This record gives sequence, structure tokens and C-alpha cells, in this order.
Amino acid sequence: MIKQIKEKIQFAAVAAPIYAAENLKLTAGEGTFKNLEGLTVNRMVSGAISLVLIIVSLIFFFILVIGGLKWITSGGDEKKVAAARSQITNALIGLVIVFAAWAIMQLIGTVFGISILGDLTIKPF
Repeated sequence: MIKQIKEKIQFAAVAAPIYAAENLKLTAGEGTFKNLEGLTVNRMVSGAISLVLIIVSLIFFFILVIGGLKWITSGGDEKKVAAARSQITNALIGLVIVFAAWAIMQLIGTVFGISILGDLTIKPF
């Protein structure tokens, strides 16, 4: 049984790159790294800042949802309700801080013409 699983994993490891290259129409030497030509330190930093803002926003959102679930499942216990209310308040404060940071970066970009967040776009597959 383990031998069969091992063989299937080995086959997948060999076949996956070939399958991907055929479906994505990748050929060696013909623009494989063309998207990296315009990559600069400024674009990497702005991309990292954008990524951090998105990740932190998602984290605070999920903390907010978990706090709401804790409140619902507290069963009227005063300590649990207070803890859930505190968690919801902290998550909302975190979301406000993240939104304020994004707004300040947009304002700086508009006033001074500096593109802090860059032109990062996420393209669908």
C-alpha cells in the first residue's frame, strides 16, 4: 500500500511540471521571466506593504468574527460576554488602524505624487 502511494507521488512529481508547461504554454527562453523585467526595489517594497495590509486586514476580520461567535455561544455568562465584547472592540480598533494606514498612504500618494502602494494588481488565472 505504501509502495503504491510512493509510486503515485513520484509520478505526480514528474508529471506535474510537464502538465503545467503544456497548459501554461511555457517555453524555455521565450519570456519565461518577462514579468520580472520591470521589477525594482520600489515595486517589491510597495508589493510587500500591500500584502501586509491585506493579510493584517484579514486577520482582524477573522478575530472580529471569532469574537462574534464567542458572544453568541457565551450563554449569557457575564465574563464570557465581556471577553467577547473586548475581542470585538480590539478587532474593530485594529481594522480602523489598518484602514487609517491605507488612507494615509493614499493621501501621501495623492499630495506628493509618490506611489507607495504601487500598481500592484492581482491577475486571475
